[in-house]
Amino acid sequence: MKAHTKETQATMTPEKSLQFLKEGNIRFQNNLKANRNLLEQVNDTKEGQFPFATILSCIDSRVSAELVFDQGLGDIFSVRIAGNFVNEDILGSMEFACKLAGTKLIVVLGHTSCGAVKGACDHAEMGNLTKLIEKITPAVKAVTEPTNESLRNSKNLDFVDTVSKKNVELTIDRIHAESPILTEMEKNGEIKIIGAMYNITTGSVEFYE
Repeated sequence: MKAHTKETQATMTPEKSLQFLKEGNIRFQNNLKANRNLLEQVNDTKEGQFPFATILSCIDSRVSAELVFDQGLGDIFSVRIAGNFVNEDILGSMEFACKLAGTKLIVVLGHTSCGAVKGACDHAEMGNLTKLIEKITPAVKAVTEPTNESLRNSKNLDFVDTVSKKNVELTIDRIHAESPILTEMEKNGEIKIIGAMYNITTGSVEFYE
C-alpha cells in the first residue's frame, strides 16, 4: 500500500476516510496488516504529507492510532494526550490538520480502562497530573449514575468506561464551542467530527456517528 499523495487525498471524503479507519481496525483485529513498505513510504513522503484523518487519542501505550487502524506513514495526524481532551494548542493542531493540511475526519478516541479517567474518578492529586485530571472531572460529574459514592471510583470499571465515553462527548462539544474554523468546515461538509471508543480487551473500535 502506497503513501497518500495530493491526488489520492483529494479523492477522500469524510465518509470514505471513516470507512478507511473501520477497515483498518478490522484488519488489526484479525492480525491482517496491509502490505506496506515503510521505508518506501519514508521516501514517498519526504517532500510532503497528505493524511486523510486526524485522531486525538490517549497516550496509553496500548492505544496507538497508527496500529489499531492499521495505517502507514503519512496517513493520519496523531494527537496524543492523557485523557484525550482538547486545549487551545490541540485545537490549533486540529485546525492546521484540517484547514491547511487537508484531513477530512477528526476522531476523538477514548478507550476502556483509561488510567487518566480512573485518576479523575478517584480525584487523584500528584504534581502537574492534578491539573490534567481537572480537565476530565467535568465528565465524571456529568455521569449521574451510580449515585452511591462507594461505586463512583476506579474500582468500578463500568463507571470508568461510562465516564470515558462522556469525556469523548464533552471533548467534541468543546471542539464545536471553541473552534469556529472546524465547526464551519463540518457544517459545510468538508470534514466530519466523531467520537469512538477503543476496547483494550478485544482491539475493536466502536464509532459514535
